Amino acid sequence: MLVRSRAPLRISFAGGGTDVPPYCDRRGGAVLSATIDRYAFATVEPTTTNTLHVRSIDYDLAVRFELGDPLVYDGQLDLAKGVVQHFAKSGRLRSGADIYLHNDAPPGSGLGSSSALTVALLQALAHHLRLPMDNYELAETAYRIERLEVGIKGGKQDQFACAFGGVNFIEFTADATVVNPLRIKAEVLAELEYSLLFAYIGGVRLSSHIIEKQTANFEQNRRETVEAFDRLKELAFAVKKSLLLGRLAEFGELLDVAWRYKRRLADEISNPRIDETYEEARRAGALGGKLSGAGGGGFMFFFCDPRKRFNVQDALVRMGASIASFSFTQEGARSWTLD
Repeated sequence: MLVRSRAPLRISFAGGGTDVPPYCDRRGGAVLSATIDRYAFATVEPTTTNTLHVRSIDYDLAVRFELGDPLVYDGQLDLAKGVVQHFAKSGRLRSGADIYLHNDAPPGSGLGSSSALTVALLQALAHHLRLPMDNYELAETAYRIERLEVGIKGGKQDQFACAFGGVNFIEFTADATVVNPLRIKAEVLAELEYSLLFAYIGGVRLSSHIIEKQTANFEQNRRETVEAFDRLKELAFAVKKSLLLGRLAEFGELLDVAWRYKRRLADEISNPRIDETYEEARRAGALGGKLSGAGGGGFMFFFCDPRKRFNVQDALVRMGASIASFSFTQEGARSWTLD
């Protein structure tokens, strides 16, 4: 019986960076994010052999190994190896499978695509092995695999956003992560969706390097960095309040403030082209915006007065950005079977 799963990608509105240790462990972090209708997919087709064949459909990459083989994390589908290793070490995975992966956004997009893929494959294999996992366990396990087993630098928000789905205010401490689903009025969420412009600006983006730099700045107790982290956490609470109260113009203006503090965490978060694109969008009528994710490139979104939406869109296109459509989704990770 074939098992397929999917996990949604996410947009991070505020607080990004405060979910990365050691900041969140020492001072607590908070992030506001929402999942969108773009997904990471995983398919597990059991076989009667001891061979695991993992293939990325969109990148035409494949790895093959035997159960019990020592796995090397060499940049070739490492997250899939980490998920397989998790179940193999526990003795739960005792036979082979053909595994197929597909993602609606590439790594480095800023939409949490790598974490979504990890969550999706975990969900599929847990379903295949009949191992119940609630959303907290799913997200925590994905975090440990991605950050500790495979060793990819990053924060904690993506795994929880993808596992739970919806609009969430997520709080992080050294002891626990708590997901608070927000009950946003339907008309407010619809207006927010209409007021946001979503654009792919491209660029080489290695989020782990950016995160290493901002973490080093915090560890060195650089005053500007520490103050920026603290302010970003405060702004996450402010952005949440504006959204709950339906004050969308205030929401847009707070995005602008948050982006300017985000840029202070590390020089690599932005660059002259990103800055120019952002300022052009602002001149055309955007109230605020930001890169979704660690920074450096990928997807950027802007909050606009709907009457100026097309002016902002034209400005972004002139800057070489590609406009993309999206909708919010309330559903998190899910799996199903096919005969």
